[in-house]
Amino acid sequence: MAMQAHDIEALLRESFPEAKITITDLAGDGNHYAAEVVDASFKGKSRVAQQREVYAALKGRMDGPSGELHALALTTRAPD
Repeated sequence: MAMQAHDIEALLRESFPEAKITITDLAGDGNHYAAEVVDASFKGKSRVAQQREVYAALKGRMDGPSGELHALALTTRAPD
């Protein structure tokens, strides 16, 4: 089952309410997205730690072959 961009953003907003979040549907199929999440909480954290937090915020939607979200190209950073 495919996800909509607004559904992905809503999940991320729960964990990152002040973040700048940009979601782009890469293939037009609701399964392949790019997400940029810019949040102050990422300051001083490694990219791996930042991305783990984002994946946790997706609450299992990318887990295994039955996950609702197939692919997510992820960019995370703290604001400049």
